[in-house]
Amino acid sequence: MLRLASTSQTRAQLLRDAGIGFIQESVDFDEENIVASSPKNFVYQATLGKFEANVRAFGYDEYPLLVADTVVASCGQILRKAKCVDDARNILLTQSGSVTSIITCMIYQSRKMKIIDISTTEYLFDDFDLDDVERYLQSGEWRGKAGACMVEGFCKHYIKSVKGYESTAMGLSVEVLKRFAL
Repeated sequence: MLRLASTSQTRAQLLRDAGIGFIQESVDFDEENIVASSPKNFVYQATLGKFEANVRAFGYDEYPLLVADTVVASCGQILRKAKCVDDARNILLTQSGSVTSIITCMIYQSRKMKIIDISTTEYLFDDFDLDDVERYLQSGEWRGKAGACMVEGFCKHYIKSVKGYESTAMGLSVEVLKRFAL
């Protein structure tokens, strides 16, 4: 049993699918003020900030603590969570026909060990159909998603090739977690 310090329903589902017992509760961390020149540096700083906030709130004595964050990068840009439909459209069109890297950092802390992992999954996407993009934008499913990207949803049928774990792209590298922490 561990404490998932994230409100992400996708991360919770990944843990359930992997058979990992957890409770889910988290305190907020504002990542808007992070300044980083690379996606890996950004995602590490965001995860570390969340980790420190959640350690202060919960510790890791009762349950091991698991914190994660994900960032999307394409065409030399860090693609954060879209703030509005127009922002989401621009972010998606940046990924259309391009290589998109989805980078997840996780920190797991128990009494016995601490794991810090940064994993990347790279997708080569075909060109997105503009009508599909508009339907996806109208659905609202892009809200709260790094890079407005859902590789298990909208982006799935545009994937030409993939290198890495789908779980990393969905926000939690469960393959790494299972190897070391459980």
